[in-house]
Amino acid sequence: MSYALFDAHAHLHDKAFDEDRDKLILEMKGYGVGAITVGTDLKESEAAVALAQQYENIYATIGLHPADNVLEEFDKEAFTTLLLENKKIVALGECGLDYHYIENFFRRDKEEKGITHTEEEEKERQKRIFKEQVVFACEKNLPLMLHGRPSKKSMDAYEDMLTILEEAKKEYGVRLRGNAHFFVGTIDIAKRFVEIGFTMSFSGVITFTKDYDDVVRFLPSTMILAETDSPYATPAPFRGERNSPMYVQEIVAKMSILRNEPLEELRVQIIENTKRMFDLTF
Repeated sequence: MSYALFDAHAHLHDKAFDEDRDKLILEMKGYGVGAITVGTDLKESEAAVALAQQYENIYATIGLHPADNVLEEFDKEAFTTLLLENKKIVALGECGLDYHYIENFFRRDKEEKGITHTEEEEKERQKRIFKEQVVFACEKNLPLMLHGRPSKKSMDAYEDMLTILEEAKKEYGVRLRGNAHFFVGTIDIAKRFVEIGFTMSFSGVITFTKDYDDVVRFLPSTMILAETDSPYATPAPFRGERNSPMYVQEIVAKMSILRNEPLEELRVQIIENTKRMFDLTF
């Protein structure tokens, strides 16, 4: 099928959609909306793939989030099996570094989740698992779906991610590529992602804060994607409701205004960017 809009990052297999998932995805299809539902550990990746297999307009990623399941290791064999058995997996991730989690939640989570390692060891654990997934993605010729969240008033997680990615670029060349999801970095950080061929996707946050206006304006139109991260980060004017891939239109419209570009031209460009990055043939 062809798409009018495409949500590059959602969590449609999340329990928040249990009551009306089928209805919503069929509504999306009727309006020409496609989406990528994103795995965050092995179990969630399996659920994402199962959903993608069920619906024409849904695709999936598989991978291990840096902070959602801090006791899980990246099981290369299990993810390889999952990849070989399914044709609608379009990326590896979401993976990356989340120092906001370490700064704000790690100490609270330790007792609840049975964590015994230190904060510094947690940072090193995240880096190690991220590097494993970067290598895996390059070996399997998959783009990465990146999760990067810095600690307060810094770009530390992005800087460490980029150090790892820039080194990998020297070894793997064009096989290293991907998208920095829910981008909240600076223009300088964005420049470094562009230099290694990574797109950046923006969420509904841009509809109710001006914090990222300059970055949205700065990026080449060929390096921008749109996402909802639903069921989270609902855009204006729907704040307070559960988010949905149907609302990706609000994000594209806001980017059009910020960039002073015709909405239709930007919409078509974002579709082409999505197809290129995730090797989609619709």
